[in-house]
Formats: sequence, C-alpha cells, structure tokens
Amino acid sequence: MSEDEFVAWCDEDTRAEWVDGEVVFMAPDSGEHEDLGWWLKTLLRMFVSQRDLGLVRGPNFMIRLSEQRRRRLPDVLFIARERSHLLRPAHLEGAPDLCIEVVSSDSQSRDRREKYLEYEKAGVREYWIVDPLSRTLEGYSLQPGSGFQRIIPEEDEPLLSRLLPGFHLRHSWPFGQTLPNFISVLREMGVDPDPNRPA
Repeated sequence: MSEDEFVAWCDEDTRAEWVDGEVVFMAPDSGEHEDLGWWLKTLLRMFVSQRDLGLVRGPNFMIRLSEQRRRRLPDVLFIARERSHLLRPAHLEGAPDLCIEVVSSDSQSRDRREKYLEYEKAGVREYWIVDPLSRTLEGYSLQPGSGFQRIIPEEDEPLLSRLLPGFHLRHSWPFGQTLPNFISVLREMGVDPDPNRPA
C-alpha cells in the first residue's frame, strides 16, 4: 500500500502503522496498557503545560518519518514549543523530541528493536520504554555522533530526563498496584499542579 493510500484508508477507528509499504495492525490495548499510557500522557502533559515547554500527544497521533518511509503511533510523544511548526492536523512531520512506548505482549520486538533504531536514526532526542511485563523502565538519550545512550539511574533513584529537567519516573510508580496521584508526583517534580491556590 502506498503512503497516500494508507492515509486515505486509515481512519480514526483504525489502529495501524505504515512501514515502507506494509500495514502493521496494532493489537487492542489491555486495560493495564491503556491505564498506564493514559497516566503517563496526562502526567507529562501537566508537567509540560505548567512550564509552557510544548505539546504532548498520543496514542493515536501519528508521526511521519519520511526518509525512512514510516508512519508510527507512539504511545506518548512530546514536541518542544520551538518545533511546533512541524505539527499537522493529524500527524507530526518529523521526529518528536521525546517518545514513550508502553510495551505489550505483541510489541516487544517492535518497541525494543525496530522503533529504537528508527527513532535513533530520525533524531528523537529521548526515548523511554515502560515495560509492565518485565517491570522495567528504560530511558535513552540521543548523543551527537554516537546515537542513543542509556540513562542509568543511581541506585534507588528515579529515571531522570535529560531533555526535560525535573521530569522523572520512579520505578514503583508505573508498576505498583495502583498508579500514584498526579498531584503528589508533580509536586515531587517541582511543579505545582494548582499555582492559583492560596499559599
């Protein structure tokens, strides 16, 4: 299928990606995957909004990597404010600044190998992989001339973003019995979720 045919065919009710002429259908999300993706997107959106850093989209907002002939659907993506001119009504023309993928049983290879290499090549500045299956949390930062480098937290410390100072995830947050409250998490990150509240 050509890219133009894919764009015409793939409507808002169809979860599919386009990879060099091939259509890749996305399996329906589990409840855990949907909850975790929503939590991550909302947390990042609140953090970014309070600091006026840019925009957060996902999981049904496509990115177009034209040089690689790819149209992908990251679970969560961030676009810095100074790059907002790359936004189109239904997709981002180029690489996001940050991609977060929540791994599911059918996406292990796609998220850990295919998308890792594609995002690295496209110039995604930071790539985070949240894997509820293996209960692992990984972050990669793009280094000029050497590609993605693993962000390795200090012992018992959170995974810290190098792209968004202050934004971080503790290992216990996405993998606990319940997802933590946004307000407490944001305050730990130094963001007041209600800046208008009385002191």
